[in-house]
Amino acid sequence: MYKIMIIEDDPKIRSIIAHTLLKWKFQPIEANDFEQIDREFIDSKPHLVLLDINLPIYDGYYWCSKFRQLSSVPIIFISSRSQNMDIVMAMNMGGDDFIQKPFSLDVLMAKINAIFRRVYTYKKEEKDYLEHRGVFLHVSKGIISYREKELNLTKNEFQILYLLLKKKECIVSRDEIMTVLWESENFIDDNTLSVNIARLRRKLDEFGLNEFIETKKRQGYVIK
Repeated sequence: MYKIMIIEDDPKIRSIIAHTLLKWKFQPIEANDFEQIDREFIDSKPHLVLLDINLPIYDGYYWCSKFRQLSSVPIIFISSRSQNMDIVMAMNMGGDDFIQKPFSLDVLMAKINAIFRRVYTYKKEEKDYLEHRGVFLHVSKGIISYREKELNLTKNEFQILYLLLKKKECIVSRDEIMTVLWESENFIDDNTLSVNIARLRRKLDEFGLNEFIETKKRQGYVIK
């Protein structure tokens, strides 16, 4: 059963959405601690997030940014804000769709089902993982696994490893990696790329794969 996290501070709206999701055979997860939503997100591992903008303590933009550091899970903003700038901001922060309040539950469910068809069904039909030397990169989950151990990846780490695995045994330049990250709206510079590569290597080190990613001086990186 797919899990959908509802981050909405109006208990009536939250309850109506949760009830509708149950009728559609989804598992609703209602966020309760608005100070540590990221902790609830990590613990529940939802397949999709419904996110209000006006929230206590931190707004939806803040939490969307936090989620995007942890996962590529689809995010639908639900808000009473209606200015074009609000919609643009939501999309630029990593949102996948925007629904204005008051909204039709039928429209909400149509959008949710459309995202699930696009993000999960199609990917599973293609192939939901990349594998090399026993290391699995799980595309829809954004994690790597090796010998029954799993580790979460940030969005940047995932995209770097995905690119290297897709082009394994070929050298991938730093410029090519940064171009891919820029195109996906992860605006990083050369120093930030070095930090992300170092973090990714540390996670691979936890598997005992110390030289899984090789550096080719003045050329780039390669997985052999």
